[in-house]
Amino acid sequence: MQVQAYLSFEGRCQEALDFYRDKLGAQVGFLMRFKDAPPMDQPAPEGCAGGPPPDGEKIMHSELRIGDSTLMATDGMVSGKPSFAGISLSLLVADAAEAQQRFDALADGGQVQMPLAKTFFSPAFGMVADRFGVQWMVVAQDPNQATR
Repeated sequence: MQVQAYLSFEGRCQEALDFYRDKLGAQVGFLMRFKDAPPMDQPAPEGCAGGPPPDGEKIMHSELRIGDSTLMATDGMVSGKPSFAGISLSLLVADAAEAQQRFDALADGGQVQMPLAKTFFSPAFGMVADRFGVQWMVVAQDPNQATR
């Protein structure tokens, strides 16, 4: 069993995929645009967002590999109002130098919430919201602790 995060960038998914590819070395796997989806034979189930479908060039579904992890991402209903409240992604890296590099990359256009610093559990830990509002906790592995 696995749990994978599914992020809705509400119209900025392509920009987000490009950002994570550039800043984190992420690789985009499967990608389907709305125009490439098969037609739906029936109306959307009750409770789903109504209205016209998003622009065909917008991303309906994508998979993004960051290291050994997979995130899924979409443009959603293209509301222009992404919201990532109440959740953070934790990026576990090999050492303090890589933590600094990744933290700085994620902070580009974003907002530092807790500067990267040594803690009792990590040689480098910090929290940042990237330019899309996704909350990240960057954690360098402590060489004196077992891998989590």
